[in-house]
Amino acid sequence: MKIEITKLKKQIADSDVEQAVKDIIKSNKKALTTPENMKKLFGFIDLTTLEGTDTEDKVKKMCEKINGFHTLPKHVGIPNVAAVCVYPALVEIASKTLNARNLQVAAVSGGFPASQTFIEIKIAETKATVAKGANEIDMVISIGKFLEGNYQVVFDEIVAMKRACQNAHLKVILETGALKTAENIWLASMLAMYAGADFIKTSTGKTAPAATLEAAYVMTMAIKTYHKETGRKVGFKPAGGIATVDDAVEYLAIMKNNLSKAWLSSALFRIGASRLANNLLSGILGNEVKYF
Repeated sequence: MKIEITKLKKQIADSDVEQAVKDIIKSNKKALTTPENMKKLFGFIDLTTLEGTDTEDKVKKMCEKINGFHTLPKHVGIPNVAAVCVYPALVEIASKTLNARNLQVAAVSGGFPASQTFIEIKIAETKATVAKGANEIDMVISIGKFLEGNYQVVFDEIVAMKRACQNAHLKVILETGALKTAENIWLASMLAMYAGADFIKTSTGKTAPAATLEAAYVMTMAIKTYHKETGRKVGFKPAGGIATVDDAVEYLAIMKNNLSKAWLSSALFRIGASRLANNLLSGILGNEVKYF
């Protein structure tokens, strides 16, 4: 499929985005900082471990913590996390261990985090990862190709990765810190969605800056526009550096402002965060928690 880039581009001033974000946070943050919203946000977390030192035992223990979350009386009424996210080689142990209801097994794939490998390898890795039990795949766009202006290559790779996912959902990471401008983030968002992304995601967490509220604003507005044009809902996942309750509530404010209530579920909104889980639990329960 040949894409028409001019139809996907949009003129956006970075200064306008910055001001819009400031206005949203000022108007909404205080009212949204409630125990009920903290509980909702906890249920949107992709509990993640993506370190070179990860082991099967580490992933197994993380999944066992998730399995046992609701065995503690103090956790009654708090939704469990939405998913675990691991490297491809650790998907099988996560899939075998995880038995909590409605939990997803996500994996990074396709040459994560730089995406600097051959498309044939990206496809093969993705197929193998799904075969081992992943039902969500997080891929990174070919950032170098995008910055060179080779948008058709970026689009075609996402299409191929979506096909390789089979029945698994595809979350497309834009690495917004590398894209730098609002116009680039908008174009990458539209490319990913028209190529078949089920989610668009800000960052790998491996490149600075990671997630920003400005990137979230642009991406959620792009999702709104895409939905208006196609009728298809695409999810949003901010990830990278989101650690505190304040951080999470600010992203919730952007979501609520730009998208309807239909997006405020784990099917369409995730937060990629590891440290955030304990901080949200601490905020909900009113004392320091180190469960995960």
